Amino acid sequence: MSSKHIEEIVHRSYNLKPKYTEILPGVPEEYKEIKTLGDLLQINYKHISVEEQIRGTLIAKMKNGEHPYSGIIGYDDDVIPAINRAILSGHDILFVGQIGQAKTKVAESIAKNLLSLIPVVRGTMTNDIPSSIPEEQLIGLLNGSEVFHTCPEFAVSKECEDIISDNKLETKIDWKSGIQRYRYLLATPDISVKDLVGQIDAIKIAKKGVELYSIESYSPGQLLQARHGILCIDELPVLDPRKQVALLSVLQEGKFTTGSYPVVFKPDVKIIATSNPIDYTHSGKIIEPLFDRLRSHINTHYPKNTFDEMLIIVQEARIADTKNVFVPVFILKSVAKITHLARNHHDINQDKGVSVRMGVHSLELLISEVERTRSILHSVNAVPRFCDIHSIHQSSKFELSELEDNRQNRINILESLISRAIKEVSLEYVERLSSEQITKLKSEFAKNKTFQVSQMMLGDKKCNSGDYKSQLIRFPNLKQVLDETMVYIKEDQNNFVNKANQLGIKTENICITQDLDGEFFASVTEVVLEGLRWIQPPLLDKKDDNRYEFV
Repeated sequence: MSSKHIEEIVHRSYNLKPKYTEILPGVPEEYKEIKTLGDLLQINYKHISVEEQIRGTLIAKMKNGEHPYSGIIGYDDDVIPAINRAILSGHDILFVGQIGQAKTKVAESIAKNLLSLIPVVRGTMTNDIPSSIPEEQLIGLLNGSEVFHTCPEFAVSKECEDIISDNKLETKIDWKSGIQRYRYLLATPDISVKDLVGQIDAIKIAKKGVELYSIESYSPGQLLQARHGILCIDELPVLDPRKQVALLSVLQEGKFTTGSYPVVFKPDVKIIATSNPIDYTHSGKIIEPLFDRLRSHINTHYPKNTFDEMLIIVQEARIADTKNVFVPVFILKSVAKITHLARNHHDINQDKGVSVRMGVHSLELLISEVERTRSILHSVNAVPRFCDIHSIHQSSKFELSELEDNRQNRINILESLISRAIKEVSLEYVERLSSEQITKLKSEFAKNKTFQVSQMMLGDKKCNSGDYKSQLIRFPNLKQVLDETMVYIKEDQNNFVNKANQLGIKTENICITQDLDGEFFASVTEVVLEGLRWIQPPLLDKKDDNRYEFV
């Protein structure tokens, strides 16, 4: 192809209107068919800024009534409106909240759901968009002539220029998603300015023989690796002031320089930072100019109710053997309530917070405990019961403030939280019993005395007196109560599943199946027995953690 023809193609592409319909801001309807630089020039592609991408996509989702942030629960009334305001205003964001409040998850969700696909030259580290190259330079690269950089501004990397020079119009293009242009940086004391803005690469100098201050010797830092995307800086106040200063020009002017390079870098990146409330209010933790340039400061919070906490727990829990696990709704309620009670306990340090991860990890351990004691050995479904709940001790992470912060005090407080949570949850199901049913149960337990429970005991083991169902032969009135309670629990479970489905949460481990090996029934049995301990006056007492006896 003649140099004149190439010049005409590039000039037309750069100066005429796009020849495509957008399905998202900056994304051609037939983007999958655009695989080379030649294809891109043919449609007169025009890239748009990150700010235009996330604002445009947010507006489109709002018009369609779509939730713009998948996986974010419990923030609809306050945090999400604040995020939307910030995005519509074009602000960089500082999220302020305690541990486990989904701050970085929100940042990741913005990148995943609101950033558009962009065409980048395959094999480039800095997300190089060909249409960002000045027209005359691109013509020079395609014609194989020497390229002169008259403007000291970084357009694309030297690697990108070499690829285009070698492959011309057949240069391969990849459409890169928002999450691929998302970079997460945990601010630690050993993070350097070079990690942020890049550095001279001695290996490149040695291998390629390039000059010390040539752009060829430059290795990009996080800011340029997140180019045309989002850079999330977690725990921003941990960065010392000198490193924070490196972010100022990016936030104020959208550009930065590094070392002695006579080059201006414009990363077109949105910065989302996070901070703990203690660090946020501490004088000097975030330098004043940076504090001011992060234009939207948004406070996050823990779930305000146990239902939202339950949804988050189901969404975030990692379950290895999903086919054989069923989690009853009352177990989820109990785990969520334990976490909520911990957040309001006067002896627990609320400045440090009680993370949502406490509930998530507790459920994971509960399931593993069931696998350890029953499911693996007897090939039955893993259905947690109240008798398994002691296993959450190793995942309950909180600090004490009023009492001495030692292991025994933490255990004592956790035990009190578990007891209170089980009491409140079990009463919710037992308080529906009539006085007549209570009277019949009293007579039944007065005669038969004891009902045995155990982690090692199966729900139904066919004519084995050691299982739960066999014991019910002596308790026909209790069996009737259990059947009625099971109906109510199933309704409660299905309502929860429906809500989870609406939010796109996987429900395979909370949907009731026809065959649960009697293990679900055993779990419901413990709920009712616990409830009978807490009615007034109590009908049962619990002995040795495994025997329910008539009071």
